Amino acid sequence: MTGQRLEGKRALVTAAGQGIGRASALALAAEGAKVFATDIDVDALSTIRDANHENIEIFELDARSDESVSAGVARAQPDVLFNCAGFVHHGTVLDATDDEWDFAFDLNVRSMLRTIRAALPGMLERGAGSIINMSSACSSVIGAPNRFIYGTTKAAVIGLTKSVAVDYVSKGIRCNAICPGTVESPSWHDRVDALGAQLGSKDKAMEQFVSRQPMGRVATAEEIAALVVYLASDESAFTTGHPHIIDGGWSGQ
Repeated sequence: MTGQRLEGKRALVTAAGQGIGRASALALAAEGAKVFATDIDVDALSTIRDANHENIEIFELDARSDESVSAGVARAQPDVLFNCAGFVHHGTVLDATDDEWDFAFDLNVRSMLRTIRAALPGMLERGAGSIINMSSACSSVIGAPNRFIYGTTKAAVIGLTKSVAVDYVSKGIRCNAICPGTVESPSWHDRVDALGAQLGSKDKAMEQFVSRQPMGRVATAEEIAALVVYLASDESAFTTGHPHIIDGGWSGQ
């Protein structure tokens, strides 16, 4: 089912090659937005290209490169910016290396600084814009075992989001964060496989991930994409500066 809630809006999505990014790009386009679906891996965007959706344009964008981000934003001129790029490191504070810490903050947090700094002037000129940042329930919302670096960066995303929101609340700009629980995606299956190798059983690994979700299942990427569409649309016009928790009751236990 499609609608026109986003007709006339231009949306830039990072990490659109798979998972939540891909589902969100398709959902935004289905609601009438002109979507610029980007990823550092252009081949990963092939399934979006194969969808042959007239509202979607795909191109390479490296969220860790100032030049790439500036060029991508200039091309898209977005009214909606969905910062979806990120990486999940495994381990505790004693496992964390300086290189992992630096990489995670660069991709999970600083990439949003790059895209917001590039997109905001155009939004301010037009007097409107919706910025949506991918955080996680694993952050300042709730802790998760062996997610030290990841949880720290995602807590930083919430702080970044609130700061941008309060600075531009009177300028027509909204900035919100999405805080999912565990979501089924190719990257999640990679983490299940890695944990399964440690435990000697993929079934045990799957059970461990699912057991922390009170609903007894993980989310689908499409369920998160529905929240992205809402935050992109004028239906959420009175919503800014919030971490929107969509975790199947995990953090409410």
